[in-house]
Amino acid sequence: MKMDHRQNTCLPPLTGTLEPPMFLVAVLSLGTFIIFFQGFMVAPILPGLSAIFKVSIRHASFIEPAYLLGYGSATLVYGPLSDKYGRFPVILFSLTCFIVLTACTGFCHSITQMILLRLLTGIGSGGVAPITIGWIGDRFAYERRGHALGIFFGCMAGGTALGSSVGALLTAGMGWQMLFWTVAAAGVLVLMLLMAYRRHFRQGSSAPAGGFATLCRSVKEILLLPRGWRTYLFVLFNGMFHSGVFAWAGYFFYRYHHLNERHVGLALLGYGLPGLLPGLLLGPLLGRLADKYGRNRIIPMGMLTGALSAILLSMHYSLAASCMFMVTLSFGFELTHPLFAAIITTLSTQKGAATGLFAFFLFMGYGLGSLVLSLIVNMGLDQAFRLFGVFALAAAGIAVAVFKAEK
Repeated sequence: MKMDHRQNTCLPPLTGTLEPPMFLVAVLSLGTFIIFFQGFMVAPILPGLSAIFKVSIRHASFIEPAYLLGYGSATLVYGPLSDKYGRFPVILFSLTCFIVLTACTGFCHSITQMILLRLLTGIGSGGVAPITIGWIGDRFAYERRGHALGIFFGCMAGGTALGSSVGALLTAGMGWQMLFWTVAAAGVLVLMLLMAYRRHFRQGSSAPAGGFATLCRSVKEILLLPRGWRTYLFVLFNGMFHSGVFAWAGYFFYRYHHLNERHVGLALLGYGLPGLLPGLLLGPLLGRLADKYGRNRIIPMGMLTGALSAILLSMHYSLAASCMFMVTLSFGFELTHPLFAAIITTLSTQKGAATGLFAFFLFMGYGLGSLVLSLIVNMGLDQAFRLFGVFALAAAGIAVAVFKAEK
């Protein structure tokens, strides 16, 4: 095994002699795209759901953290399982759970039922994204991993962007129930596509199975690494920041720009389509730039971009300006999370444990961020956005010192 003493990392050999084509990365990333689409399609339709179920918007807003916290808690289980039984079977199981539970959500008759089903959907679907990261870590050399992870996180950003915008537009045209059923049908198509290419993905276990105690030791060893726990803390905080602002973006346009459900969708489409292009086109480019010039420069830049976007959004500029600030917020995500993921894939030969921890901290951050903003929103949404932005500014400054060695 080759040791890179400059970065204090273990770089295991690849599982195959040749790296797979990027097309296969795109196929796997489609599953993440559809999961993130449905994960964030609920936020902009919260006003409509609160009216349908006759509850306050604040009550309805707990739908979002229920899903995200369920997702985050489940990732700790799926990662080690993929180390023992292989990546592809875990991805298929998790995607199947997502399809069934998403379809069932369309039959909800109360907000309590929806919160429960969203929690279960998060738990069931929590294996797709982290295991895809683990598969990329298995099959790509570190110096090319940024490109592959750029595609993956591009699909994540694209699903988030289109979920928030197109989801609202589809709800206005077909109703919220048909929206969930349509997304479940799209999940079936993704599952069929994965099955059609299954011979390219099937592989044995990615690390020797040593039982639960061995897996716990792996997690402990990863978290005891200074480079490890510092990166995971930034993943947690950055997830909280982006989710808190983004989960309330639909209500922001509804309240401050007086848009109805259809117009909220159009306003977020102004974010969604430009946000999709940075995700799918600039994502791989940013990954290559990070591989070449160093993550120590790009990570703080991304956090600064997101912080300024939230602060400017809180200042109630024009509708066009607000849409542009949402685009730059998405761009800040692209400048940070793919690079965090590349770092954690070098922390241990137990990539399932490492990527499971990454997804755990990311989605716990997502859930906690939307939950915290729901709890403090009574101070005023603009003040809450500004508070999140100030904390992100401080974190950007700290990131300069924390990631100075990531060259």
